[in-house]
Amino acid sequence: MNVVGYAWIQHHVGAPDFLGAQQARLAPVSRIERLPEGALLVPHKLAPAPDLLQHALFAIKHEGVRLNLLTAALRHIAPLQLVEAFRAAPNGVYVRKLCHLWEALHQQRLPQLGDPGVTARYVPLFDPADYIVGEGHRDARWRIEFNGLGSLHFCPVVRKTPALMALIDKDILGQAQAFAESVGEAMLERALNWAYLSETEGSFAIEGEAPTADKAALFAALLRRAHEQRPLTEEWLVELQNAAISNPFDKAVQFRTEQNRLQRDVPGAAGVTYVPPAPELAVDLMNGLMRLTNQRAAELDPLVHAAVVSFAFVFIHPFMDGNGRLSRYLIHHCLGQSGRLPPQFLLPISVAMKKHEAEYLHALTTFSKPARQLCQVTWVGDEHYTYEWAPEADTWFRYMDLSEAATFTLAMAEASLDTHMRQEVDFLALFDRVKRYINERHDLRGSDLANLIVTIFQNHGTLSNNRRKRYADRVQAHVLDAIEAAVSRAMQGWPLGDDDDQEEN
Repeated sequence: MNVVGYAWIQHHVGAPDFLGAQQARLAPVSRIERLPEGALLVPHKLAPAPDLLQHALFAIKHEGVRLNLLTAALRHIAPLQLVEAFRAAPNGVYVRKLCHLWEALHQQRLPQLGDPGVTARYVPLFDPADYIVGEGHRDARWRIEFNGLGSLHFCPVVRKTPALMALIDKDILGQAQAFAESVGEAMLERALNWAYLSETEGSFAIEGEAPTADKAALFAALLRRAHEQRPLTEEWLVELQNAAISNPFDKAVQFRTEQNRLQRDVPGAAGVTYVPPAPELAVDLMNGLMRLTNQRAAELDPLVHAAVVSFAFVFIHPFMDGNGRLSRYLIHHCLGQSGRLPPQFLLPISVAMKKHEAEYLHALTTFSKPARQLCQVTWVGDEHYTYEWAPEADTWFRYMDLSEAATFTLAMAEASLDTHMRQEVDFLALFDRVKRYINERHDLRGSDLANLIVTIFQNHGTLSNNRRKRYADRVQAHVLDAIEAAVSRAMQGWPLGDDDDQEEN
């Protein structure tokens, strides 16, 4: 076997492949080299001895902290072996991290050790240079500061990849604040009315559904509640779930008490694409997620926080229906609670997600695809299935790596502002300019003029022959020509006529 560190642990414990390309492997190199995709090339002379502890020490030193694989290893490492390693290097950073994790996971002290007498300085479990971190909690016994996003009970992990850090540095929420201040109150209100409607339609469209007027109104009203300053609780989530779906038989009264699954249009176990955690574990994880939602660390970027909450929620799948829609709603909830956006401001993130469905699927399957291997599903007929979970399957749900999810969410937030909100404001300005110009010169119904401007704009500045025939009995041909020309010129940034005053716009 030519893999080392976490990849060796993953193979040794028979875990699904959550590492992907980010594996360390032996290679004919003179020193450890990191490849762009995150893989490590390791010289043969640095290969650890073939046991879990040595590979765990190698991994935590050279590959950072992956709580899922470290936990899997520590559940099989003999405690006395760990004690021996500590005594050999009593102030070693990496062995102290493992000792801290072992005692926290097992809820007991390592045997035959007593007071370890560590005098070294405190070190963070997660290196803040490499990870998004939370508020630190110190373990005086090992002089380790646990600074994960949550606790060992539930701790999603987000790595500071170059792509993610580039997006964080753009201060997207700061840009949104500046945008809101620049467009004026009246224009902002019109743009937000569009955003709420489009976000509603986008969220339903992701699930292949076109909402009825009643459904759309209910979900839009739900989105407007995202700025209400209130903590996330099971009761509140149940209320949100009930408001997000219309089928009375699917309305929840609590977190689910039965096993759920995601399935393609293929009968039987072959069609099952993802199995969320068992009901008891789902409730346990939701308690951790709600604490993480309600207690955002002051230094934690609100969009990263929103991404973690949203994707962790959909992977936990605490309800039998409505989870996807609620997961996207929770992005707005977290941003609303952060205070970083103007009142009632909404980024139409679902619109951007719908336009980037392949990237959305990739962000989801980075976790869900390997997680599918944690459960053996058997179809026993009709709607009846049996579920057999792998030993210690909870480990992989407690410590999800949501780096891809965070990067995707921030990219969609940026797109929703730059591509969709700004474009809508530009269109509204064009609409007002053309409407005023035509009204000063021609007499026609306001509803006809509005529909024609929108139709011509959506058709890239031209009016189709079918549309011309539809309006021929109430709009003169030369007026149709004038509207078409005005929209086309406005789209190109040209004056609409000799007396067109663009300064007013």
